Amino acid sequence: MASNSRHSRTPNAGLASLLEQAKWSRAQFAQIINRIGAEAGLQLHYDQSAVSHWVAGTTPKEQVRPLIVEAFARKLRRPVTHAEAGLPVAASAHAPAGSAVPGSSVTSGVNTFEELVDMGRADMDPSRRSLIAAGLFSAAIVVPLFPDLAHAATPTTAPPGKRTARIGAPQVQAVRTMTDRIADILDELGGGHARPMAAAFLVNTVMPWLKAEAPEGVRSDMLSAASDLVYLTGWMAMYERAHGLGQRYYLRALELAGAAEDHTTYCRTLRGMSLQASNLGYGKRALELADSAAEASPKAGPRLRAFLSGQQAHSAAMVGDKRQAFSRLRETETALTKADNRRESVGGYDATAYLFHTSHVLYEFKDLPGSISALQQSLKAQQKNERQGRVHFLAVLAQRQLELGHLEAACGSWWQFLEDYEHVSSARGDEHFETMQRRLKPYAKTQAVRRLRAKIDEVAVLKG
Repeated sequence: MASNSRHSRTPNAGLASLLEQAKWSRAQFAQIINRIGAEAGLQLHYDQSAVSHWVAGTTPKEQVRPLIVEAFARKLRRPVTHAEAGLPVAASAHAPAGSAVPGSSVTSGVNTFEELVDMGRADMDPSRRSLIAAGLFSAAIVVPLFPDLAHAATPTTAPPGKRTARIGAPQVQAVRTMTDRIADILDELGGGHARPMAAAFLVNTVMPWLKAEAPEGVRSDMLSAASDLVYLTGWMAMYERAHGLGQRYYLRALELAGAAEDHTTYCRTLRGMSLQASNLGYGKRALELADSAAEASPKAGPRLRAFLSGQQAHSAAMVGDKRQAFSRLRETETALTKADNRRESVGGYDATAYLFHTSHVLYEFKDLPGSISALQQSLKAQQKNERQGRVHFLAVLAQRQLELGHLEAACGSWWQFLEDYEHVSSARGDEHFETMQRRLKPYAKTQAVRRLRAKIDEVAVLKG
């Protein structure tokens, strides 16, 4: 891709130094920028010559500069600034919305309420959603600490302007009830249907209530309820592969939880951020976030402890820490035996989730048969209405059965996957559908795959 930017006479020593630190060739770096650009919704086609021009002093295009900084931050596992990379920061390219000032808990130039309204309005409008989903996930982002958020100045959590309405406990309960209902829709029909509803409710109802007059206790409860809803919306964005957007929602949820002095939702959200990092393959970052979530909640009840330690087990396995992974699994199992039977729609954790984490840990340590067995047990324990979760579980099970060489069993699991997938709107389900077709190509002439082909074609027509 040719650059239209003007040339500078001064070579970019900062960029050259970072390339040396990262031990990347210029061709490798071009490929990495193209890949990160795809994550951000950009189709880039840079090659070695483009990087050579940058090193020689050409200024990269404005939209590419944040990608360059993020690439080095990921590789070097530390924040990297535009200045360090020898890049100017354009007026429209300050720190991405939701990013934080290194060493600070205060987000840079972001008003929590305004940011949520902007994100929600775009998220509830299908014609605009692709624009907001194009944000870039940052593995090097600084997460605000709970004590700093809880003691932040009032203007960072309360919007300006005259308050013309008054709210009370019924409005708080309405937010919690709607959050539960949206979670149920998510389970049954998928995030493609549930997320626009969450965004619309957030913008049209919750944000005006956050601006309304209220007794201090009610205001704190409303902030807490709103934080739960924003956390759930971020989880759905993550699940729908809009990772940059999901991260922004998570950061806003942390701020609302801090303002409400709600330790539980703060910890749940950190755990969600850990899950997102693990989904993207950042094991070390996932473990850091999972540990931070557990450390921030020393008085957690047994179900929340299980929720947090299960993710710690998964993350520890990703970095090869076998002792810690199995120790955390034992803690999770013990905590679950002490928990009541209440089913929580947000931040809930049960035997299904525990067995799924067990399967992940066993898989990371090359116990493929044990991983498959745990997944099968997890599916048996799953609630009938948790269709979106079952779509994911069955797809993973089929892939692992095929990896073990059990084609017939894999096709059986994929058949069940298709029966649920046809009812669900889910980007992750779409990804699993594509993976299934790709993985089955080498076996197209086998009897098992021929039987499955009619069902695949039928679902493909339904999905358009």
